[in-house]
Amino acid sequence: MKKTQFALLVVIILCFVTKIFAQKSNYRITNGISITGAITKFDIATTNFETKQGDGFLGGLSATVDIPHRWYNVSFGMQLSESTMGVSARPDAVVANSEFIDYKLFAAQVAILGHIKVIPDYLTIDLGPMIQYNSKLELKDKTKESYFVDNYSNLMTEDITDISQFNFNGAIGASVGLKFIKLKAQYIYGFTNILKKLENQNLDTAGGDARFKGNQNMLVLGVMGSF
Repeated sequence: MKKTQFALLVVIILCFVTKIFAQKSNYRITNGISITGAITKFDIATTNFETKQGDGFLGGLSATVDIPHRWYNVSFGMQLSESTMGVSARPDAVVANSEFIDYKLFAAQVAILGHIKVIPDYLTIDLGPMIQYNSKLELKDKTKESYFVDNYSNLMTEDITDISQFNFNGAIGASVGLKFIKLKAQYIYGFTNILKKLENQNLDTAGGDARFKGNQNMLVLGVMGSF
C-alpha cells in the first residue's frame, strides 16, 4: 500500500471525526493538528530466534478534539516509521561464530487515542488501539542472505523476511510540556502474531520449532508540536 493512500485516508477520516464531535456537543470544541518527530527502539519478542533491539525513527500527524469539561481528549492520526532489529545467525551450518544480522522494517500505523487530562494542557496519559501495515523484513546487508539462523539447522536469513503485513497493536504513553509543544513517550505492543505468515511458506525448520510466534514492541521517544 502506498504512503499516499494512507495520507488520503487520514485526511478524509480526520474531517469525518471532527464533524461528528462538533455535532454532538452544545459547548465549544477546539480542534488541533499535531506533528511528531521521534526516535524508536524496535524488537520482536519471540522464542524462535535470538533477537536484538534496534534503532529507528518516526514521523506522525494527528488531529486532536479537545473536549471542554471532560477528563479526556480524543485524537486520530497516522505515523510512519523505519526501524531496525537484529537476528542472530551464523555464516556456516556447523560453525558457532554467530553474529546479529540487521533487518529493516517500514511501518504505517493508524491510531485512535484517548488522552486522559492529568494536568490539562500540560500532562496527559495517552492510550488506544492501532492498526498497522508494515513491509517485509529487509536485510540491510544482502551479502548475508545465506547465513543460517540460530536455533535452526538449515533456515536461512533470507527465508524469514516474508512476515505478516497487517497487524493490530495497542499503544500507551504520556505527553508532557506546554500547550503547543510537548515531549512524548509511547510504548507500542503488537497483539497479533507478526511471524504467523512464515508458517505457510514450507520452510526448512529442521532443528527448531515449525510454529512461528512473535509480538512486536516499539518504544517511541519524541517531540510533538501542536497548532
